[in-house]
Amino acid sequence: MIIYPAIDIQGGECVRLTKGNFETAERVAEDPLKTALEFKAAGAEYLHMVDLDGAKTARMQNREVFVTVAAESGLKVQVGGGIRDQDAAAYYLEHGIDRVILGSIAVKNPKLLAELVREYGERIVVGIDAEDGMVKTEGWLAAGRVNFLTLAKEMAHIGVRQIIYTDISKDGTLTGPNLADLKKLRDSVRLGIIASGGISNIDDIRALAKLRMQGAICGKSLYHKTLDLAEAIRIGEETVPPPAKSVRASRPKKPENRPAKTPKE
Repeated sequence: MIIYPAIDIQGGECVRLTKGNFETAERVAEDPLKTALEFKAAGAEYLHMVDLDGAKTARMQNREVFVTVAAESGLKVQVGGGIRDQDAAAYYLEHGIDRVILGSIAVKNPKLLAELVREYGERIVVGIDAEDGMVKTEGWLAAGRVNFLTLAKEMAHIGVRQIIYTDISKDGTLTGPNLADLKKLRDSVRLGIIASGGISNIDDIRALAKLRMQGAICGKSLYHKTLDLAEAIRIGEETVPPPAKSVRASRPKKPENRPAKTPKE
């Protein structure tokens, strides 16, 4: 299980929100690159970054921050927030970002999402952010009309290989992840699932590893020091997720052309 330390950017600064409420923004670090390098020193190889301004405006507001962090930290950076068209996705993927996270597009423009998946494959990740089981879009400001399981199944049909599931009611609360919903996802779709929202301590990491999650995003717990990143990475490395199962039905084996047996004399 991969541990993704998180850096959310608002106005060029590192902040954390509670339940996606922009009015709860709390500055948690001075410099994004310095913070990324600290995560790397603790053993991180991956980094989860979100453009909070972009999520609200549907534009890439802090792209220079993400490109700089990816280039100078050497971490594999995945970025979400404000990526609403092909040009935005292509910009990041052509400027050193490892993967892009698409949320609103998955609901509003699945045709475009399918095109991006065909072009970029596993570098396209879908973020499913839900409250009371219903998916929210536009930086969690638009009310949802689709159930999170329904959307996950549609993503699997399109060809998406990995999703990030966030329970908005848990995000930034340090009250533990929504294990029940994550188990429903795991049992419903053949996708890699990255858990996000509510992770507080090492017991939460163990619980997610037991559920065979492919990844876990840790934010406020790292800044509030309720979770040790190095220990979380160690536990994650001990958990190898099962290989993705093929969605194709297995074909019956053709009978072998064996010579007919000669009856004994």
